[in-house]
Amino acid sequence: MVVHSAAERVLAGLDPEQRSAVTAPAGPVCILAGAGTGKTRAVTSRIAHRALTGDISARHVLAVTFTARAAAEMRARLSALGVGGVQARTFHAAALRQVRYFAPRLLEGRAMPELLDSKVRVVTLAAAKVGLRADRAAARDLAGEIEWAKSSLVEPGEYVVAAAKALRETPYEPAKVAEVFDAYERLKRGNGVIDFEDMLRAAVWGIEEHADVAEQVRGQYRHLVVDEYQDVNPLQQRLLDAWLGGRDDLTVVGDASQTIYSFTGATSSYLVDFPRRYRGATVVRLVRDYRSTPQVVGLANAVISQARGAEARLRLELHGQRPPGPEPDLRIFTDEPAEANAVAARCRALIDGGTPAREIAVLFRTNAQSEAYEKALTEAAVPYVVQGAERFFERPEVRQAMIALRAATRSIPGETPLPAAVVEGLAAVGWAPDAPPAGGAARERWEALAALVQLAEEYAATPEVVPIGEAVAIERPVTLGDFNEELARRAAQQHVPTVEGVTLASLHSAKGLEWDAVFLVGLAEGTLPTTYAKTPEQVEEERRLLYVGITRAREWLWLSYAAARSPGGRARRPSRFLPQLDRSGGGERAGGGTARRTERRRAQVVSCRICGATLLAGADRKLGRCPTCPSDLDEELYERLREWRQRVAGAQKVPAYVVFTDATLTALAERKPGRTEELIAIAGIGPRKLGLYGDTVLALVAGAGVDEVCPQKSFEI
Repeated sequence: MVVHSAAERVLAGLDPEQRSAVTAPAGPVCILAGAGTGKTRAVTSRIAHRALTGDISARHVLAVTFTARAAAEMRARLSALGVGGVQARTFHAAALRQVRYFAPRLLEGRAMPELLDSKVRVVTLAAAKVGLRADRAAARDLAGEIEWAKSSLVEPGEYVVAAAKALRETPYEPAKVAEVFDAYERLKRGNGVIDFEDMLRAAVWGIEEHADVAEQVRGQYRHLVVDEYQDVNPLQQRLLDAWLGGRDDLTVVGDASQTIYSFTGATSSYLVDFPRRYRGATVVRLVRDYRSTPQVVGLANAVISQARGAEARLRLELHGQRPPGPEPDLRIFTDEPAEANAVAARCRALIDGGTPAREIAVLFRTNAQSEAYEKALTEAAVPYVVQGAERFFERPEVRQAMIALRAATRSIPGETPLPAAVVEGLAAVGWAPDAPPAGGAARERWEALAALVQLAEEYAATPEVVPIGEAVAIERPVTLGDFNEELARRAAQQHVPTVEGVTLASLHSAKGLEWDAVFLVGLAEGTLPTTYAKTPEQVEEERRLLYVGITRAREWLWLSYAAARSPGGRARRPSRFLPQLDRSGGGERAGGGTARRTERRRAQVVSCRICGATLLAGADRKLGRCPTCPSDLDEELYERLREWRQRVAGAQKVPAYVVFTDATLTALAERKPGRTEELIAIAGIGPRKLGLYGDTVLALVAGAGVDEVCPQKSFEI
């Protein structure tokens, strides 16, 4: 009775589609989960519900993810649901655990080879052996090609043909890359080391070639769950098949519209073909988006609705569940520096308005675009962090801080509260909790160490419960030593704390993350889609990248591109993936036919007088500024203009907007025109209204009272 009530609590609050996924019968289940639709909740609830109803034992579940962060979140959610014992790990962590466990049996007493942290050093040596002098960037490109080949189950001798079939953009002539690949494999074997792909292959080999290992692994893991199934590569699928051993108690979760890693060997074909491979599989579609406002969801749907190809067959139309929010802000700038400066200024305004810096992200197609935004944010005194540029726990200042904190356990009294002890320990590396540096590398260093202090405060808020007897326990405050152990554990799992700063990230590294405010920048042809996208399949992946970027935003979304890369540079077009822009303007109509009005409006380009963006919406063009740029409205003038408009409308017996709209009055009160030329530049004031009201409006702007320009008696009948 207690168990079933706990299982019922798991179902509480789920929407109908999530409930269908959770209660689906044992066997093959495919959950197609759109961005923000609660896929993690659905899959963890499915595991918990099955465990709590006795359908499965939690210790027989293996849930595999693609990041340590996702695995940690899955474990935390399962624990909160009252289910422990589930193994939630990345593919690599699960394989490493199994290889290490079975190493004595598989290697017949030999030591397990050392695992390479990075291929770059060995690849550099391999390149030299075949006559190539590869710098660090070239070595990284070669390492990427080797990873793609090994993940795709391609051997060195097969690389040239496979690369041609896959239309790979190789860093060197394919035959030369194959030589480097072969030399790399020889160097590894000679030095007794393996890479991550070797480890996955070893796990596959152990199961496929050793019946006793297969029996033990499959006896332990009877129910498998795979998150982000659209990102599985052939080597990972081979390992998954080895774990399954022909069984079908498999739940996969994915979204074909978020397939963006094909360059690494990932393929959505396993997700697309799942119902054909597993006849009778249960397929559930999650389409209620709880992350983003309906405005953001609408734009995402508009972008992905144009998709073509295999992935488009599984396209989901999302339905926003949040209250309405602001419309996505679409802007055009003269050049990239202007775009970066405007983004930095808006970030500064958001932070000043109360949005935490960590809830803002600037996303771009390539890492090379980061530099302009780092410079602009530094000049605007906006803190930032670069996602994926360097692992947090590998940063020199963080490593030095961890050494200093370990040393501090010998000098700081044990009763010192943890946050104070960490601050005192960090003094040894020159950190102090006063005002941070203005910006740049020094500010970034300060913020990284500040993140350790914040982590200590969070850690100290959870005292350790120590049992001292039957049914008796006490709370023990955590110590600096405990915190050092926690840091070591996080470093091993790359479970990084949150650093306070605007996130700069490529669209690829932003997947799986979300922010309150997102800037999607550089949305021009040649950048997104990149010039390297030559086939229809490659172009569609670029479209999916934009879709992923849009769906990272919870509430506020900015999309922009620069008409030229540099001041005075060659003009370029906006990304073909952007929705059709309204370039017709929105001013009130002057005389003349439709063709003449259209020609006039196309010729007129109105820019924001504050940030310089090209204004597209009619109301924005009247104001002469973007709706999100700060207003300099003269409220006293605005009220005088409203009173004057009311008197004129009353005398003419017409609605007030016929005289001037609210937007026109606002523009007048903001821009305060002093001459006829400035007055007629405001959209909504054509020749007719200039003749009727021009002199009066200029007098009001100059300070005249309403009674002066239109005495009450003049309107008496």
